[in-house]
Amino acid sequence: MFFTAKTQLNSPAIWQKRFRRLFPFLLSIIFTVVVSSQGLSAAPKNTEILWDTYGIPHIYGNSIPGTFRAFGWAQMQSHANLLLRLYGQARGRAAQYWGEEYLESDKWVLTMNVPQRTKTWYKAQSPAFRSYLDAFVAGINAYAKKHPDLIDDEVKVVLPVTPEDALSHLQRVLLFSFVVAPEQVADISPKKTTPGSNGWAIAPKRSASGKAMLLANPHLPWSDLFLWYEAQITAPGIDAYGAALVGLPVLAIAFNDNLGWTHTVNTHDGWDAYELKLQKDGYLFDGKVHPFATASFPLKVKQKDGSLREQILTVRSSVHGPIVSQKDGKTLALRVVGQNSSGVLEQWWDMARSKNLSQFQQVLQRLQLPMFTVMYADREGHIMHLFNGLVPVRQQGDFAYWQGIIPGDTSQTLWTKAHPYQDLPKAIDPVSGWLQNANDPPWTTTFPTPIKADNYPPYMAPRGPMDFRAQSSAKMLAEDESISFAEMIAYKHSTRMELADRILDDLIGAVRQSNDELARRAADVLAAWDRKTDANSKGAVLFNSWVDNLDLDKAFSTPWQEKSPLATPDGLADPASAVKALSDVAAKVEKIYGTLDVAWGDVFRLQYGNLDLPANGGDDDKGIFRVLDFAPTGDERFQAVYGDSYVAAVEFSQPVKAQALTSYGNATQPNSSHIGDQLQLFARQQLRPVWRTRQEITAHLEERTVF
Repeated sequence: MFFTAKTQLNSPAIWQKRFRRLFPFLLSIIFTVVVSSQGLSAAPKNTEILWDTYGIPHIYGNSIPGTFRAFGWAQMQSHANLLLRLYGQARGRAAQYWGEEYLESDKWVLTMNVPQRTKTWYKAQSPAFRSYLDAFVAGINAYAKKHPDLIDDEVKVVLPVTPEDALSHLQRVLLFSFVVAPEQVADISPKKTTPGSNGWAIAPKRSASGKAMLLANPHLPWSDLFLWYEAQITAPGIDAYGAALVGLPVLAIAFNDNLGWTHTVNTHDGWDAYELKLQKDGYLFDGKVHPFATASFPLKVKQKDGSLREQILTVRSSVHGPIVSQKDGKTLALRVVGQNSSGVLEQWWDMARSKNLSQFQQVLQRLQLPMFTVMYADREGHIMHLFNGLVPVRQQGDFAYWQGIIPGDTSQTLWTKAHPYQDLPKAIDPVSGWLQNANDPPWTTTFPTPIKADNYPPYMAPRGPMDFRAQSSAKMLAEDESISFAEMIAYKHSTRMELADRILDDLIGAVRQSNDELARRAADVLAAWDRKTDANSKGAVLFNSWVDNLDLDKAFSTPWQEKSPLATPDGLADPASAVKALSDVAAKVEKIYGTLDVAWGDVFRLQYGNLDLPANGGDDDKGIFRVLDFAPTGDERFQAVYGDSYVAAVEFSQPVKAQALTSYGNATQPNSSHIGDQLQLFARQQLRPVWRTRQEITAHLEERTVF
């Protein structure tokens, strides 16, 4: 049983009149509420969700299972259509439900053996955590039963959902999207990059308040399985605030009164493609012919007339893993870490329940999370950077070697175990007082460098150029001896283009010596530009277009140097070609936009729901800390589709100070008022206060659901 109540705002006079009229009735209601221990001012004996005015669910559970049940309910209220579609895809049956466009997704899920492995994972859960998973999906199903009118008809075919659905979704997201995605396998050499993120941990010695601070800032697509869901979970033994990816039953980035962490996508290589030497009906391995293991999966594909077309997917596997590609005369098998990591969710849950660094590290040592850097800070003043993940123990080769196609005919290249926790690169309480990660290898997390690459196997992480975003990240921290909470938030929104500081002066100087009139006019615009991609920055569009026509690997007169990581690369290698390229780009920009100094926000837009706002931020390759990637809209404009998604800034004072933002809002359901309702703040480079106490939440209460 449950009830839901929405707050009503009335004028004071009307409210007073109604209050006098209803006072006797209200007294009886209050008496009933007190008797049943459901008072707003006390911790409830029943589980409830307090929804704030940004659609953030604050879940107060009288038991752990009740809390998980409420979290399942909350995710359905905010994201029912998306969640059910994601679970349908995780089953490998999306084409059966919704048609041909999902066929490749189904093939990927079945080839990776997700549904079968999920059965094993579910049985491997501890009895307590298995009951939590059961409760989470019970909440999903209860919401669907109570509110069928709020769910699209076409996704109801997924109902009822099962605990296995949640675990299948976890596998699809974590192992087969983050660790390795189908598009990476399609273009194995070289391996493509993965989603990005920024993370900071600042020690008391570098904090203006004398308290440690944490910045969480993942960069993910603004759609599909990458959407974040912000929530607070309060129950016996836990009071954590943070975000989960939609469909997952626990917070993946979080903080409590004692500590917090964020993740960044690390330079972790958790998969390899092996080229097999076919012989007879099998493959050659250590001088012997081995037969393929074969599995067949029935596939049904919904046709436009509603009928189902059936086919069989046959998957062959070697000792390395399933065959994922047979083209250009090569047969490739895929090996992926983490397929026995059934305790991922419980590890995240226990990370959020930890109270100090010692407890937190004990949980991390389980190594159930197959990848992601962990950036950590706590109220005792400790900070940590852990290069977390299941790193295969390899017998040969450096990082670059393992980015290519690996010979699959010998056990010398077949890894079978991962490095233990003590082998992983980590920095705790460095002398610098700060740690950063912007998807760079662990060797550049701070300066002086506490993690020496020479002390680790050469395949652990790459040694190479520190990209411009990571340099910008490190410079902001290194150059400020006393960082306030407000300054950390301001730095987080920096749109300064680090690349421009390295190359723009040389470009302008070269143009001044040329006779190209258009290039000279363009140089005047660039000389006046603030070197940012704020919405009103004029010159950013021109410079961005010019850089997009450069080969950055060859653009600099001084290449990146490990001994000068924050000042190189630098200088313009070919001034004459650069001037011509600027002239060519200027002609195009002026033709398209009517002026060379078009404002960044006139071209790059924030379009979500019914909103269309000028954007700020841009491509991380150019050294912009405020990351946004854009897609063309067809009218020579571009809309944000990826980048800053969930942001949390935390100071471990007493009480904890925190601000956050979920860029696109905390809901996708068509009936929700919270689709895109935080985008105005995003456009203004602002975060919103995090409300964590019952007093704060009830002061900003939109809705209350009691179970």
